[in-house]
Amino acid sequence: MSDQQPSTLINDSVEEISRDGTITSSGQFFDSFKPRFMNSSNDLSSNYEQLIENEEDKYRTLTTFSGVFAPVALSMFSAILFLRLGYILGNSGLYLTVFQLILSYSILFLTVLSICSIATNGAIQGGGVYFMISRALGPEFGGAIGTLFFTANVFSSALYLIGCVEGIVNNFGPSGGISSFLPSSYWWSFLYGSCLNFLNVVICLIGASLFAKTSVLIFVILLGCVSSVLISLSTRGHLSFFAPHENINFRNQTLNFTGFNLDTFYGNLKPNFTVDYTTDHTTSFAVVFGVLFSGVTGIMAGANISGELKDPTKSIPRGTIGGVIFTFMTYLILFIFTAFSCPRELLINNYIYMQSIDYAPVLVAIGIFAATFSASLSNLIGASRVLEALSKDKLFGPLLNPINKYSKPGNPICAVLITWFLIQCIIFINKLNLIAQITSVFFLLSYFATNFACLSLTLTSAPNFRPTFKYFSGKTAVLGIIGTLVMMFVINTVYATITIFLCLILVIILHIRSPPFRWGSITQALIFHQVRKYLLILDNRKDHVKYWRPHILLLVSNPRSCIPLIRFTNDLKKSGLFIIGNVKLQKLDDFDVDPVINESLLWLKLLDMLSVKAFFELTLANSVREGFHHLARITGLGAMKPNTIFLGFYDNQPQIDFLQNDTNFLLIKASLTDSINDFPPLRPNGQKSQTEESYVTILSESIFKFKKNVCIGRHFNTFDRGQIPNLKNKIIDIWPVNFFHRTGELSDNSWKFILQLACILQMVPGWKNSTSLRLLLSDNFENTMLLKNRWERRLRMLRIECQLEIINWEENSLGPYEIDFITTTDWEKEDYFQKINSFIRSYSEHSDLVFLYLPTPPRSREGYKEYLKYLTLITENLPPTIMANGITEVTSDSL
Repeated sequence: MSDQQPSTLINDSVEEISRDGTITSSGQFFDSFKPRFMNSSNDLSSNYEQLIENEEDKYRTLTTFSGVFAPVALSMFSAILFLRLGYILGNSGLYLTVFQLILSYSILFLTVLSICSIATNGAIQGGGVYFMISRALGPEFGGAIGTLFFTANVFSSALYLIGCVEGIVNNFGPSGGISSFLPSSYWWSFLYGSCLNFLNVVICLIGASLFAKTSVLIFVILLGCVSSVLISLSTRGHLSFFAPHENINFRNQTLNFTGFNLDTFYGNLKPNFTVDYTTDHTTSFAVVFGVLFSGVTGIMAGANISGELKDPTKSIPRGTIGGVIFTFMTYLILFIFTAFSCPRELLINNYIYMQSIDYAPVLVAIGIFAATFSASLSNLIGASRVLEALSKDKLFGPLLNPINKYSKPGNPICAVLITWFLIQCIIFINKLNLIAQITSVFFLLSYFATNFACLSLTLTSAPNFRPTFKYFSGKTAVLGIIGTLVMMFVINTVYATITIFLCLILVIILHIRSPPFRWGSITQALIFHQVRKYLLILDNRKDHVKYWRPHILLLVSNPRSCIPLIRFTNDLKKSGLFIIGNVKLQKLDDFDVDPVINESLLWLKLLDMLSVKAFFELTLANSVREGFHHLARITGLGAMKPNTIFLGFYDNQPQIDFLQNDTNFLLIKASLTDSINDFPPLRPNGQKSQTEESYVTILSESIFKFKKNVCIGRHFNTFDRGQIPNLKNKIIDIWPVNFFHRTGELSDNSWKFILQLACILQMVPGWKNSTSLRLLLSDNFENTMLLKNRWERRLRMLRIECQLEIINWEENSLGPYEIDFITTTDWEKEDYFQKINSFIRSYSEHSDLVFLYLPTPPRSREGYKEYLKYLTLITENLPPTIMANGITEVTSDSL
């Protein structure tokens, strides 16, 4: 690293900054320069920052006027200023035109406030609106809106080229106002547009600096042209001239210009929608507004080249607001002057009337060319920068890699060429007013996203959302959202629906790909905001049994050996809370950094790999029991606390490492840094992390002290969750019988809890269509028919479908028995439980899952070992088995 040249190191760091907005390689960069100018840490830091700033400044050459104000003004003048001003006023009338102008600029100005707030909330790299939205809303929304905004710029560039060709043909075509040496037809117009598009791409390949220089010159020329038109409108007298050659319905007819006249003014006040002679379609408010709005959508022309601005946080607000105000006043003055001097017949039959009445018609021709060509060039540059930013962020995988590969700083060559080709395809349409509606809808959607980004950042109360631009609030963002969304459908319902649908598809695709970027996602911020609010509202005093669901805390000793149990518990939770708890028998004093922190990322990756909807909690403790106390008390948040403790069984079965040969897990480990700890290896056979007494103590404390339901899972090392949907006629057996005390009736909470768990499992996709429940009961020497009728009635009331089977104990040589852990001899107990185990296996050996009643542990610690021993005997050689003990009410037969 130390052999590299400083410029190479700087370039690498700058490239990393431009991709994700953070300096990820600063450590390496810092180290490489230590020997050269390290007198103190402060000197090193200042030198490093100065080098980065100097490298960035090489490509940041544009000022507020040349980089923002002039491009915004030229883009907002575009094809409307000289080519469609008469079309708008002639159809809408002055009243409605002014309303449409105010409406358009209100939407634009509200969006400008949002743009300025984002632009002044941090460092802005290249990519303009895409960069701002993606860093504010996250990669999914940013990528979707960025793609559509790129498309909008492509259509807009083609729109302005078509407008430029229309102006050239009207001036130099068969009925040209200046000369008539150019032929005119569809293919000739396509050729002219292609030549202009080629000129655009040449300028773009030279670089944005040339565009900035030409934009200032074009802006000055345009001011002269507009001044010439205003002088002509206000001082010229009556004129007569022919309608343009393209107006088939009014060709060779005389049109009149009256000069300033009150009758002309009154005749232009009210709307009068007619047929557009360029498309032969009848106009309407929506069509005219679409044309007007498409011409003033250039508010992001400065933001699009943010990577070339010297100080984007200052230039974007000042230049954009200045350009919006300037163009609004210019349009308003031109509309008023035109209404006073041009009869409606002139306006609707000659869209380039300005050239016919100007003292120097060539100035209008120059203005048409300058406004449309510069606007087209601005959109081509903006689109290429957005495409470059998309490729650098790798949102679409390797699809856009060539763009980043064949580009150089400040000039994305490949992105420019692709944008040029797409614009060339759009030129085939060759209908300015038609493309205008499509362009308007695309831009409105991007404006909607910008306002939505600012509103979301405001609603989430994000502490780091501190824009230096103070003239913004959540209310302005809401108004901007409403305005853009409504006007999308006003302009064209079909186009609006298609555009929104495309945006949603892109969001879904990018969400499924889940690109791992560290920009921060507004989705996460909004979720946090809402979750916090609803957690505060959630009140466990208002809980009702009808809405009970299992909130499970699963205690695992090592995730390597517990993968099947984790997958099974995920099915059992039924949209409830699922927390995986792990106790590490270590002391914090033995570590410089808490080892739980380093292992957390590996747990997250593991849960993603397993597709398990769970949280995890890790703790350090001197013993498993102490760690259990930590987890039982602190897991969950607010009213969302575990109500069920789930443990693996305490036995001597050898552990299986389910992650040892798992390809996905090995890839996960390979993708992590060396600082991430791996899961610990399995314990050697025969070694335990706790004693039998400690294990039973946890069971006892869970039931008697923490008041939790308890489940124990055994034989899950043979459980394969992936095979469940593939097999049919699978049986789940339910034994709600207390084999430690069979003469007494079960408590309602116990048998209902066991039935509820089995019922929940059968409701899960995968289990639902391939399994059936079977309830096995003893008659306890009662009338079998009465017992069956009673339980059938209970099942009907609980809406549980299962096969009911009553077993006669006498026929199986099992009489009534109550275990006394003090007076009964060991051999009597062992013999009894071995018979119980044989009896259960005679019915459930070929079942796929077994639910058993878990007797409560004895109060005396002297009986803990025996208690665990007899649980082991009962469950020996069974299929995967769940032993459950319920102490809370979990189901109800009421509505």
